[in-house]
Amino acid sequence: MPTEPTIHQLFDLTGKVAIVTGAAGWLGSAMSRALAEAGATLVVTSREASRAEAFAATLPGTGHIGIGFDQAETETIPAFVQSVLARVGQIDVLVNNAYGGTAPDIATATAEDFDRAYHTGVTAYFLLARAVADHLRSRGVPGSIINIASMYGVVASYPDAYEGLPVNSPPNYHGLKGGIVHLTRHLAVYWANERIRVNSIAPGPFPTDKTQAAHPAFIKRLDAKVPLGRMGRPEELKGLVVLLASDAGSYITGQNILVDGGWTAW
Repeated sequence: MPTEPTIHQLFDLTGKVAIVTGAAGWLGSAMSRALAEAGATLVVTSREASRAEAFAATLPGTGHIGIGFDQAETETIPAFVQSVLARVGQIDVLVNNAYGGTAPDIATATAEDFDRAYHTGVTAYFLLARAVADHLRSRGVPGSIINIASMYGVVASYPDAYEGLPVNSPPNYHGLKGGIVHLTRHLAVYWANERIRVNSIAPGPFPTDKTQAAHPAFIKRLDAKVPLGRMGRPEELKGLVVLLASDAGSYITGQNILVDGGWTAW
């Protein structure tokens, strides 16, 4: 009878390479640290190479690299993946996290706002996922692709929460995140026979410290919508991203997992 792996073995990412796009941001940085703490070698990206390199240098462990990469320039994706392979030799995990869309009001959103959002937040996610899947297939090894969606890809926002504020809940953002949730399911079933798992994480309200300090009344209104009564903290995504990236999540695919303090349970 096979020996049952220990919990430490299941979550261990030693020897694995993970790409995290938009890694230096509020949520990307915490997820990157989690994967590095679990033993993975990280390839982290930002539109500014210097920012990516500086962030890579802060990660625990050794061998991490930072690369300047703008996924809106989708024609560069194949060369980007090849450059990663040239430097680190393999890719085992992809975290599609970067986003560069606009945040228009529902009354003023344009076709260009939607085109840009979908291009950076759906099209680029698909092209990166396919390039990594092609690499995994060529090696004949399993892998994990994790798309960062949002609770706003599952439910609408509360209009009263945003009333009278400069911040808003952009319609293009809702549309693209809903697209990511379903794209995740579609890719998961097509690639499952090759042991390539595809899942999405849908964070709930995780406003930055800056936003919380600037808009306390807004945060109080959001708190009232959450069963746990508070905003999420970036470290509360760390366990889930390691679960989905590691053998601990080897039977999880095609899922959109909400981390929202219970927001969508009402």
